[in-house]
Amino acid sequence: MKYSVIVPVYNRPDEVAELLLSLSKQTFKDFDVHIVEDGSEVTCQAVCDHFANRLDIHYYMKENGGPGAARNFGADRAAGDFFIVLDSDVVLPPGYLAAIDEELTENPCDAFGGPDRAHPDFTPVQKAISYSMTSFFTTGGIRGGSSPLGGKQKRALDKFYPRSFNMGVSRELWLQLSGFRAMRFGEDIDFSIRIFKAGARCRLFPDAWVWHKRRTDFRKFFRQVRNSGAARINLHLLHPGSMKFVHKLPALFTLGCVSLLTLFLYGLFLYFWGPDHMNKAFGFALCEVTILLPLLFALLIFIDSSIRNRSLWVGLLSIPAAFIQLIGYGTGFLTAFWQRLVLKKKGEGFDDNEQLYK
Repeated sequence: MKYSVIVPVYNRPDEVAELLLSLSKQTFKDFDVHIVEDGSEVTCQAVCDHFANRLDIHYYMKENGGPGAARNFGADRAAGDFFIVLDSDVVLPPGYLAAIDEELTENPCDAFGGPDRAHPDFTPVQKAISYSMTSFFTTGGIRGGSSPLGGKQKRALDKFYPRSFNMGVSRELWLQLSGFRAMRFGEDIDFSIRIFKAGARCRLFPDAWVWHKRRTDFRKFFRQVRNSGAARINLHLLHPGSMKFVHKLPALFTLGCVSLLTLFLYGLFLYFWGPDHMNKAFGFALCEVTILLPLLFALLIFIDSSIRNRSLWVGLLSIPAAFIQLIGYGTGFLTAFWQRLVLKKKGEGFDDNEQLYK
């Protein structure tokens, strides 16, 4: 068996059905599938049974332990030369595995990952969230996303670290690294960092992309990116030197937004309650400047997203999605920075078990 697809699942039978359907339509056939039910209350066993005659599928139920432990559980039982780790909320184009096999044949490596896209059938909110997580203007370039002109990214903001929604690892490297750590958040980045530390060769496969649903509303999306921001501090403690300037950009953006809001309120105070005309004029100018900067950023997001998604509505929704993505990550980063590095408190993240699954 050349490839073993490993998918941790928590209460998502409908998503698993879509993923398995897309796996059954792959043009490359030398693979098996390992679905690991991680203590779900609503299981996908019936879904897996439905595809048993179309896929070489293996279904397991285990006590809840998080996605990293579930992936390790599946890998221990997999027979493939390469393990392909996917999230349950992705859908694959028919040529996904063929693209991976072509890349590995032409230029072998030990680990790899691919980018993600928004499916045409996604809701406008899902498309906006997908845009915010892959756009160059929201640091999405580090995820193998698109350039400002919509083409394939020639140079990322940082070297490519595979994410668990679309990641491949050779069996030998997986065994060498002992799989994923028992971490609550950021376990996939930790794994990628250990891949590079081991001296393994890791590449982005641009054509091995997936449709990734992510969160379905802005509230859940905020919680997800906030946890990701907190995880970056934990990763810094585990791997000193792993934090780059690009990882701090959302925190700087958040602090900038807070500063602009403070200056805007001060400008309003001067305009309405200033003692003389000079103060009122300065207050009005201050309000104009502090509004102009976020408006210019919002306009940039609107134009770029509208062009990429061919939808003005998605472009409009991408504005709050971009601010949520940056400020959510930034607040998680800053809160964890204060708690872990300043107050020296222990603890990994903020949310409960349902947020383990990205």
